[in-house]
Amino acid sequence: MISIEPVAAPGAPLARRNPVAKVAAALVFSFTLLATLDPVAPAIAIAVELAVLPLFGVRYRVLARRALPLLLSGAGILVTLVLFAADRSGRVLLDVGPVMVTTGVLLTALGLILRVFAVALPGVIVFATTDPTDLADSLIQNAKAPPRFAIGALAAFRLVPLLGQEWQMISMARRARGVDAGRNPVAKLRLFASTAFALLVGAIRRGTRLAVAMDARGFDADTPRTVARRQRFGPADGLLIAGAVVLAGGALTVSVLLGTFRPLIS
Repeated sequence: MISIEPVAAPGAPLARRNPVAKVAAALVFSFTLLATLDPVAPAIAIAVELAVLPLFGVRYRVLARRALPLLLSGAGILVTLVLFAADRSGRVLLDVGPVMVTTGVLLTALGLILRVFAVALPGVIVFATTDPTDLADSLIQNAKAPPRFAIGALAAFRLVPLLGQEWQMISMARRARGVDAGRNPVAKLRLFASTAFALLVGAIRRGTRLAVAMDARGFDADTPRTVARRQRFGPADGLLIAGAVVLAGGALTVSVLLGTFRPLIS
């Protein structure tokens, strides 16, 4: 079951911050790290993210569970670079047939994996501590986003858990009709692809019906809309964004001082 509900302790100081401020801080912190390819700056950023996690009221075990796709992507990056990396510089650690692992390959893989974690973890933390309805309200009130966009994003966000349920229903329906791949890996791949296609078709149909229903209820109108829950942007929210800028700049500064800074565009 896919869950999108916030899992933070309600009294955590940073979890109570304005949703737009948390999103802005996460974007600033993440995109600043894209300026370098070295592993030092992302490693420092990850250490900072884990250090401030208790201030968001999220347990480390919960974060690990929500960040599981990042672990899988990290493993995929490692395997891909080991097999297909063009730069094989450095000391050879393993040379078995077409597979040659060098220190240069591992250093490049480490840098990319750390960047993926450092860039993605702030988003995971933000959505683990933010109610989707509060985020939509804050986008309309504080970021001045169009109501159609904000409410549409909220509706799409609310439909995410249904994807897991539909996948399970499609799989059970096919199993009931005798469609089973057994232990054949090729058949399993084909069954996975056909199930994903059926899920995609169902999601497109549901999205189309939802868009028509929203237009019928006036979400496409230019009439000013009222809000039920006021989202306030205070000085503490501005300090959160400023703190993200300072911490990201500090990580890059340490990387430059250590001589490991490798600019993305040289």
